Amino acid sequence: MEPGKASVQGKKSVLDIAAIRAAASKYDDGAVTDGYKGNRAEILAMLNEALATEIVCMLRYRRHYYTAKGIDNVSIKAEFLEHANDEEEHANTIAERIVQLNGEPDLDPVHLAEKSIADYDESTDIREMIKANLVAERLAIEAYRQMIERIGDTDPTTTLMLTEVLTKEEEHAEDMRDLLG
Repeated sequence: MEPGKASVQGKKSVLDIAAIRAAASKYDDGAVTDGYKGNRAEILAMLNEALATEIVCMLRYRRHYYTAKGIDNVSIKAEFLEHANDEEEHANTIAERIVQLNGEPDLDPVHLAEKSIADYDESTDIREMIKANLVAERLAIEAYRQMIERIGDTDPTTTLMLTEVLTKEEEHAEDMRDLLG
């Protein structure tokens, strides 16, 4: 067997298993291994901004769900509730990734309002609600595109997660546009 090579259940490996095992023994870092290439501080800051945005969007959609009135708006209310639930799921996923990167999800209500790129909206007109949601979705789409570009392949797990969230935000934008149609 070549120096530095270890066997995996009796088979030779092209990987340096001994080095991988030694690095893996640093269990205090959780999922962040020596091979992690991302700028953790910057990625955590971006993820906390994304977390704040998702929470503000969830709250805006919920407010619109509860305050939209009229028999003609029942299907629109249902769409708002569905989107609120999706935004909450995004927030949970992002918070979990922050923790995986040994960060702290910032859930301070004051900070959420400051860090969110989307605005909360108190419209009472259904059309204005839809427009506010569409604008917020478009803001999120562009923010996620920029995050994905900035992170690139330095953190493939975060990039994949953000790409999945981006896909859902694009669907939300299309839904809001269709409602305006």
